[in-house]
Amino acid sequence: MPLITIPYHLALPCFISLFLILIIWVKQKTLFNRRKWFWISITAFLSTYSFLLISVIYLNNYYYWNLQSFDLDKNGFFSTIERTPEQLKAMTLVASDTARNFAFITGLIYAFIIAIMTYIGGKIFEIFKKRSIREKR
Repeated sequence: MPLITIPYHLALPCFISLFLILIIWVKQKTLFNRRKWFWISITAFLSTYSFLLISVIYLNNYYYWNLQSFDLDKNGFFSTIERTPEQLKAMTLVASDTARNFAFITGLIYAFIIAIMTYIGGKIFEIFKKRSIREKR
């Protein structure tokens, strides 16, 4: 049975985004003093992107592990005895991995949308907060 591996095109962006989150966390006092909502939205972008990639890596490994559970003699091939409707379903899940392979691109799009919404929402919140402080005076 072959080992379960993590695809480099998913692992590398995930490690880079987690590393950038760590850098932002270490330097948060200096970064968040200026342009607070920008850095919060960058953190939201990196967190969302990392979460999506980790989820895809987990699903990819789970589907592969589930398929390998049908290999009774552990030789990496499926004989006629091992072919069942459940095995065929598991094989289909492993074989139809186009969306999982392009997750590093679509994840960028979704994370960018989340980051933009976080930035705009934060700026709106900041405007209302300043307005309520002015009205109290």
